[in-house]
This record gives sequence, structure tokens and C-alpha cells, in this order.
Amino acid sequence: MNWKVSKGSGNVSGSNRNVSRSNVNVTGSNRNCKMLKIKRNYHMNEPQLRIGIMYEPKISFHLNGIYIFQQNGKEYTGKQEVVYTDGKIGFDGLRLSSEELVFSPKYYEKGSFDLLDVTIGIKFHWERKEDQRFKGALHFICENEKLTAINVLSLEDYLISVISSEMSATSSMELLKAHAIISRSWLIAQVLKGAELQKSKTKYQSIVETDQEYIRWYDREDHVNFDVCADDHCQRYQGITKQSTQLVVDAIDATRGMVLTSEGKVCDARFSKCCGGVAETFENVWEPENHKYLQAVIDNPKAPAGYDMNLKKEEVAEKWIRTSPEAFCNTTDKEILSQVLNDYDQETMDFYRWEVAYTQGEISELIKRKTGKDFGQILDLIPVERGESGRLIKLKIVGKKRSLVIGKELEIRKVLSESHLYSSEFVVDKVGEENGIPAKFILVGAGWGHGVGLCQIGAAVMGAKGYKFDEILLHYFRGAELEKRY
Repeated sequence: MNWKVSKGSGNVSGSNRNVSRSNVNVTGSNRNCKMLKIKRNYHMNEPQLRIGIMYEPKISFHLNGIYIFQQNGKEYTGKQEVVYTDGKIGFDGLRLSSEELVFSPKYYEKGSFDLLDVTIGIKFHWERKEDQRFKGALHFICENEKLTAINVLSLEDYLISVISSEMSATSSMELLKAHAIISRSWLIAQVLKGAELQKSKTKYQSIVETDQEYIRWYDREDHVNFDVCADDHCQRYQGITKQSTQLVVDAIDATRGMVLTSEGKVCDARFSKCCGGVAETFENVWEPENHKYLQAVIDNPKAPAGYDMNLKKEEVAEKWIRTSPEAFCNTTDKEILSQVLNDYDQETMDFYRWEVAYTQGEISELIKRKTGKDFGQILDLIPVERGESGRLIKLKIVGKKRSLVIGKELEIRKVLSESHLYSSEFVVDKVGEENGIPAKFILVGAGWGHGVGLCQIGAAVMGAKGYKFDEILLHYFRGAELEKRY
């Protein structure tokens, strides 16, 4: 990403409201809260981003319009192919050892390129391949005996795609504005975090392992040669493949350069599909670092009647998960859901509460394959520690041959599913026990995703109920401020 100091100035249209701060552990939405006041703090130009799109030994692509190949200055258009061979990149009869091949559009606004057979939804239940079209420049690099295709373009152009890829382009304007701001904030925060780690030469620690425990969290630590990837690991990005609408463009333009900040720093503004009724805290999912704007929040104007909200307690979490308490994200309204869920997301409709069943043979084979350890027959899955939302931070797998505590939430989801379990917020039913060996395990769960920060389905419902974008942001990111950085 290119960062430059800017002395720009300008006017910002929008609400002029103050931030209502709250450090309460678990709180509901307060519709009477004051809205966010937009600060003007211009000190950068619009950044240029590097997005890793695909990773293959051979990549076919189509240049729509004239592109200039930096290595020889020639102009190219139409279908092309690059191939990795013995540490070099083969293109147009050339074998190039250059660190990075660059194709730049002769006319930025007119140029685009197609990448063929891009895998989307990597290791998720809806994984598939599709051809995708992108705006901007196309770069190729060698990584681990394969080629990586990198799209280089401006941040605001990137956001138009992200908003259309993450959600339906028919979403409400207030939801689109809110999502534009958190997507922009998250991206800038991640790039700044990566730059700080590189500058400090500190190795990013994401695994804690002993004989009794294997605790791992997943972030963007794998991305060294580009800012973010194009899949759900970072933010879903499918170029200009997905048809955008003028509403999306207007939402990006209306919030241009706006980010959420806390104590002068850009917020690491996370989001997931469905929190399941309560948002989770950052440190329970990723590195043990508290962010006061990423706290547990009840996804409702008030706590549901008849529920204890201390979901870290097992009996309390069990009641919460096995029932269907009122929440913004507890909806079956197809019109609202279509705003947030693309066609392949709508293949899954049991997002608020769900159930997954495994036979003894299935679960013992799955856990052995996913962990690389032979547990033998699985005797039990025991909750060890839960977070504020009821999501499991640690789970003990008890087998006939060995036992192990695993965490954090994504590691649990990976081990207990062919792709990713919907969430780690679940309780376990054992069925047909004989000599202490269950014949079947049933996981009864809540929510879809890690649950930290903005709940996309909950935010869609808030938008449909008339909440403004800054009210939506304040509900999920308590104590944050809104700044215009460029």
C-alpha cells in the first residue's frame, strides 16, 4: 500500500452528533444514544492496494482493452497465460526471473481483465470456481513454487467490489454506508498492523502448544507480498464480477475516506454474518489484546426477558443456544436476508440456530484427519472455556487413545467440519452410548462466523427498522469515533 502525506481539506456531509461511550461488558442497543460526530483529520491520500486473488502453477487470463507489459514495454490484449517453471515465469515465449511481472492498463477507467477458474469460498461449505473480472493493474509473483495473481487498484474502487461481494448490491443505503466504513477501517488497520510488524521484525505469534493443549488463531499473518487476499479469510472481493448498483457507488462516495477510530488509531473493525444474539470480544477469537470498541454487545435494544446474560457459564450458554431469544439477527425475513446474503450464502438458511450430526465413525475419522492425531474412538467433547457470546474458546476432545484441548474458535470450527463449522457457539448431545462410546454426536449451535464487531444480518435488520448508519456503527462499536482521513 502506498501512503503519502496530504494537506487536503474539504467539507463532510452527514450527521453532527456526539459519541455515547459505554464500557459495560454486555449491553443492548440504546436508540436514544447520541450519534457519531464526524471529525476531519486529513493526513493521507487515497491508498493503492495489493489484493492476492489466486495461487496456481498456471494462470489463464484475458485482457479487456490494452495493457502495457512493464518488462518489455509492449502492448497486449485478449487471452494470455503465465506458467511457473523452475523458479521462473513463462509468458509469451519468455522465461522471466523478474521478481514481479506487471500488466498496467493503458487507460485505467476503460481497462479490465478476467482471471479464469478463480476458487472462491476456500475451504467453506460453498467452495467453487468461477471466472472473475477486475479493474486496475495485474501483477504476478512466484510464491512456494506457484504463481500468485495480484490485483492493484485504489482503495475506493476496491470497496465498491467488497460491498457488492460481501452483500447484495440491493441492500439499504444505511447498511451500505455502515459497511463501507467498517470495511475501509478494517483494511487500513490491517495494513498498518502488517507494516508495524515488518518494521519491528517481530514474528507474529498465533500458536500456543503444549502436550495438553493446541491453541491457534487465524488472522492475516500469511500475507507478506500483498495487503489482503480476496476470500473470506480477509474480505470477500470478486472484482467487478458482481454487478454493482448506483446505490453502492453512492454509499462509497458519501463515506469517502471515513474510518472508525479509537484513541486516535484506526479501528480494527471486524464483522461476521450472524453473531447469534451477542457479539464476541476480539481477544477471545484472535490475539490476547483487548479493544474497547470490540466488546460483547447484545444484538437487541435490550436484554431478552428471562435470560441470564453471563454466557461464559455453561448452564446459561446451554439455555441460550437451545432456545431462540429475540435479536436483530434473529430473522427469517427473506427480503432483508437477501440484502446481506448472496446466492451461495442463501444456500444456508439455518444461521441463527443450527444443528450438525456425526456418527462415531465420521467424527473419529474427521478429527484424526484434521488434527493429524489419532484419538481412537471419540468419547466426549467437553467445553473448557466460553467467551462472552457463548462461543467456545477452548474445547477438550476426549478419545479412547488420547485427549487434547483445542482452541481458539476457528481452530475448533476447522477440526469439527469438512470446511468450517458455522460457529464455535454450540452444545453437544451424545446419542446411543454403549460401554461409554457414543454412537452419534449432535452439535446444536448458534450464529454464523466469529461474531466479533458488526453482525451483518443484525445490521441489515437495523437498517430496515430505520436506524441510520452511524447508529448502526455505534451499536456494534461502542465508544468509537468517526473520522475522515482523506
